[in-house]
Amino acid sequence: MGMIKEFKEFAMKGNLVDIAVAFVMGASFGKIVSSFVDGIVMPLVGMLTGGVDFTDKVLVLKQAVPAEQDAAGKLVTPAIAEVAIQYGAFITNLFDFVVVAFSVFLVIKAINRMKKTEAPAPAVPKEPSATEQLLAEIRDALKK
Repeated sequence: MGMIKEFKEFAMKGNLVDIAVAFVMGASFGKIVSSFVDGIVMPLVGMLTGGVDFTDKVLVLKQAVPAEQDAAGKLVTPAIAEVAIQYGAFITNLFDFVVVAFSVFLVIKAINRMKKTEAPAPAVPKEPSATEQLLAEIRDALKK
């Protein structure tokens, strides 16, 4: 039973619970950002670029080859899938990242602004020690 109690204490620590909540919120926020980028930002970008749909943009390195069969139906050459770089999906994910990064920046900036406190009052200079006072008196006496 000691290990279960120890695990319960570990799991209920404030930092771990905060991280779990942040993880769930982050996953939900990621879906919202993806929906925003896919449904609003990318169509606007597509419209500005002359109707380009970035989700379908690929750079084909090797064309697909369909399977070939002889007259009897026996497979002569197997099908080969297309090899392509999907740079359109990369551009869309890049927009996702920029939106998330900017949102996190704004949240952190707001949190830091709320954390700022009044500047502490300047410290009152402490009185010189007895030795310093005595040395000051000797200095003043020598000046006369």
